[in-house]
Amino acid sequence: MGQRGEPRRGQASDGELGVAVGRAQEGDEVAFAVAYRIVQPGLLGYLRGLVGDEAEDVASDAWLEISRDLGRFRGDGAGFRGWTATIARHRALDHLRRQKVRPRASALEQDMLELPGTHNTHEQALEALSTEYALELVARLPRDQAEAVLLRVVVGLDGPAAARVLGKRPGAVRTAAYRGLKRLARELGVEGVTDDGPRTLGESR
Repeated sequence: MGQRGEPRRGQASDGELGVAVGRAQEGDEVAFAVAYRIVQPGLLGYLRGLVGDEAEDVASDAWLEISRDLGRFRGDGAGFRGWTATIARHRALDHLRRQKVRPRASALEQDMLELPGTHNTHEQALEALSTEYALELVARLPRDQAEAVLLRVVVGLDGPAAARVLGKRPGAVRTAAYRGLKRLARELGVEGVTDDGPRTLGESR
């Protein structure tokens, strides 16, 4: 939930997204464009945190695969976000492995090459996540925290969905996201960050 009990942005559009995906699977090109419009901003923000300036190219590759395999997808709007994030992550990993000289050296990218519910204060801290500065701050986080933050806040996935993308337990992803958000809140100068995040997230270990 966002401020004053409002749904998070990702949750608010999942219903519309699910309808659009269903129609797109029936061949409705306009519906596919709607799904793209809803998903692309978060997906692009996630990829910027992984591959920097190459995000647009990697996103294009991901969408080619998404459109090709759309008929195989089964699920709702939230599930579609997770499915597209998984595809985008795989394309980002492929890209990083191909690049001998990466466009932006970061701890997150280096770690990626070696790979086989949010608190209101944190949401306020991450209102600027679409900015270059905020994404640079995310890239400085430990890998597990950076990816968890990107998936939870930028893409809009819940704990279990983010965990499926990363191949980890929901509790571990929620804890990593909380710790990353708390650190970002400090970096961005947001007051009132507390230590009650993991409890309020209701994580399951």
